[in-house]
Parts: sequence; C-alpha cells; structure tokens
Amino acid sequence: MTIKSVVFDFGNVICFPPTQEKIERAAAEAGLPVDRFLQAMWKDRLPYDGGLTPQEYWRGVAAHASTEFDDSLIERMVGHEIGFWNTFDARVLEWIKTLRANGFTIGILSNLPHPIAASLRNTEGFLEHFDHITFSCDLRLFKPQAGIYLHSYQGLGVAPEEVLFIDDKMENVEGARAVGMRAELFSSWEEFVRDVPGRYSLPKPASR
Repeated sequence: MTIKSVVFDFGNVICFPPTQEKIERAAAEAGLPVDRFLQAMWKDRLPYDGGLTPQEYWRGVAAHASTEFDDSLIERMVGHEIGFWNTFDARVLEWIKTLRANGFTIGILSNLPHPIAASLRNTEGFLEHFDHITFSCDLRLFKPQAGIYLHSYQGLGVAPEEVLFIDDKMENVEGARAVGMRAELFSSWEEFVRDVPGRYSLPKPASR
C-alpha cells in the first residue's frame, strides 16, 4: 500500500543528541561524575516521559545517585535537559517541507516529558512542520505501547499501513510494526537518505 504519511521521532532524529559538553556541564552542576549522572538520569526515564512531574523525576534521579536535589537545582536540571535536545537537524526539517509539498502528511511521535514538550510548543515555527502531534507526556502512554501509535496514525486520518514511522530505537520501530505501521530504524542521516526514501517511493532529500 502507498505511503501517505511520515511520522518522525524527535530525539536523535529531528534533533541531534546532547553534546558531551552539555552533559558534562549538567553533571557538574548536579555534583556527580558524568557516568553516574547519566546512569541515574536514564534509569527510570519512561515514567517521566509518561507524565511524572519534574520534581518527582529528578528527586528519583538524585536518589539513584545517592544524593539529593533541592527545588532550585531541579529547576536548573530541567533547564539543562531542555538544552540537551534543542539543536535541530535542518536537513530533516527541510525534507519534511519537501514531503508536505508533495502531498504527504507529517506527524511527530515522541517519548518526552512535559518540560521538553512545553519548550517545543514555545519554539517559534517548530510545530508548524507537523499535521499531528503525539507526545507521550500528554497521553500518559509511551513507546512501544500500542496506544501511542494508534493516537498518531488515527490523528493523521490514515490506515497504519499507510504510515512510515522513523525512530532511532529498534524496540520503538518494532512497536510500530506490531500495530501495522511501516517503520524504519534511523541510525544516521547519511544511511537513512541512501536506503529509505527510495524503498518507499518518497521524494529524495536535497543533497547538502
């Protein structure tokens, strides 16, 4: 069946991963070594993406690292985290414009917490790239739970097999395939451009 919609994950697809410098700065402010900071930050991440408050989440991070964060430090950690994910890949956004110009509808489907969702909503022009938005924190669902994929393709008004979903984690790709969507793993822009658009008869991104 012909692809009518393309749905993008956010982190590591539309935006670049956090730089080492940003991570080191946040870890230093938390008073933790980088490896311990990252281990604690990612240990129980999905409940945060599913709607936990920043206070609940960051106090849990502190507990995992055998320390404590006061409200002021939590506020600064939220600021650091927003900064982790605010460098967008212009090549992906430009391809989204090309897809829409060729009649495809576009969705964003991302596991992310309320502060990052709010930041994206406040970023001028960003959400204008998308015909439908699915953020895990709004639904209290997260990938790879089936319901979050249904929200995405039903919101676009298409059948699951008419959607191509792009994500950087195989478990999320497999979750999309389990509900009938087409899905591909995104490992790098260069590999993606070489292999995927032609496979689905999509317009090729401009060479840059």
